[in-house]
Amino acid sequence: MKRRLPIVLTDDHFRDECGVFGIFGHPEAANLTYLGLHALQHRGQESAGIATSDGEQLHLHRAMGLVQDAFSEQQLAQLPGRVAIGHVRYSTAGGSHIKNAQPFAVDYAKGSLAVCHNGNLTNADDLRTELEQRGSIFQSSADTEVLVHLVAISQEVTIDDRIAAALARAQGAYSLLFLTEDTMVAVRDPMGIRPLCLGILPGNKDAHVVASEPTAFDLIGAEYVRDVEPGEMLVIDGAGLRSLRLAAKAAPHFCVFEYVYFARPDSHFQLSAGGAQPLMKTRSVYEVRKALGEALAVEHPVDADVVIPVPDSGVPAAIGYAAARKIPFEMGLIRSHYVGRTFIEPQQSIRHFGVRLKLNPVEPTLRGKRVVIIDDSIVRGTTSRKIVKMVRDAGAREVHLRISSPPTQWPCYYGIDTPTRRELIASSHSVEEVTRYVTADTLGYLSLEGMLKAVAGPNAPSDGFCHACFSGDYAIPFKSTVPQKKQMRLVGV
Repeated sequence: MKRRLPIVLTDDHFRDECGVFGIFGHPEAANLTYLGLHALQHRGQESAGIATSDGEQLHLHRAMGLVQDAFSEQQLAQLPGRVAIGHVRYSTAGGSHIKNAQPFAVDYAKGSLAVCHNGNLTNADDLRTELEQRGSIFQSSADTEVLVHLVAISQEVTIDDRIAAALARAQGAYSLLFLTEDTMVAVRDPMGIRPLCLGILPGNKDAHVVASEPTAFDLIGAEYVRDVEPGEMLVIDGAGLRSLRLAAKAAPHFCVFEYVYFARPDSHFQLSAGGAQPLMKTRSVYEVRKALGEALAVEHPVDADVVIPVPDSGVPAAIGYAAARKIPFEMGLIRSHYVGRTFIEPQQSIRHFGVRLKLNPVEPTLRGKRVVIIDDSIVRGTTSRKIVKMVRDAGAREVHLRISSPPTQWPCYYGIDTPTRRELIASSHSVEEVTRYVTADTLGYLSLEGMLKAVAGPNAPSDGFCHACFSGDYAIPFKSTVPQKKQMRLVGV
């Protein structure tokens, strides 16, 4: 009998490629970084790594898999020092390999250096070609390694000047942490596309913490101070914390998908108004997602008996939609939290196998009902199709699909793993065609204007976001090396 291979499970969402965490000035730096990375696990599940400094040399451990699997108590004990940086990574297809795990750590003429990165350099290929022609040897396919080489060849004296010189040549989106024997440096790109936050441990005012999201602070008892500003460099060493301006302020373009899907609901970020205006108030991800659902209810109302979310990311928006429409909210789909990335499929085909491993309908809640399903996005449409059919098979009389963001029509080049444009169902098919494909009675997307207003909040400018995946309006130029392919064809419309 032929043995079935493991199938790779996906839930048809965009994937943020990484999360970063760093701490300076604590005797248990490695242990706290481990906990911080655990709180950022949703940002990457392929690999994890921690680099520490004991004041004289760097220590590094990287491994494939989840944080709790990558580090044992013994391995953490072998990472001494009061300073640490850590990284969780989600790779693009074909890139899941230990050589691409971060942090990267090297010894060079001016000492030791470790770096971890959330984002993507749009000119990385050009820089890599130039560096290779100068004799640089690369050990990974990650663009982060380009920054290591640029820092190493810089003729500047101080580490912050060397980093600034390297980043002056780099284009793209980045939130970066650098570590030397005695210094930690945090940098955010001039447009602030990827998030980065600053915190402090209340029992030790010299212990500074930096992370992709403030939820990482909550777990270790740190206090959120503020977001690192776009174009800002924080240098933390024995003299304390210094803030430097890396580049002239640019129009902010914070990734709006952080609010739609990527960030944990219990996170919050500061938003910059358009232009070079001061930072606005902090916006809660949970409250924003509820507001997205409320706006969706105004734009796409429907008479129904029950509103259910696609858990977990669709829950706050579903709560907002249900409240706005005065329709009961129910958990009509139950998610399993114990499914890994692969699973052995049974010999005999099971209908909706991949989706049912993660989601299962609550039939008494759905039977005979007019059901509204709330999800945050549709990417390829395959999972939405299976969910709609599963809800209908559970006895739903009508199934209406509502999406708390606009149609995703364009790939991201700023640090998010997205399909090619031909794989994005909304890029080449109308709402009516997508509705037929997912077999819903009706389908409604939130408008771009409605989404931006909900994210920015009442009476606030809504022009400080990157929404290229919805609009195709790319803030940073890039050169596409991917040849054009034929349009995606829908089967079953």
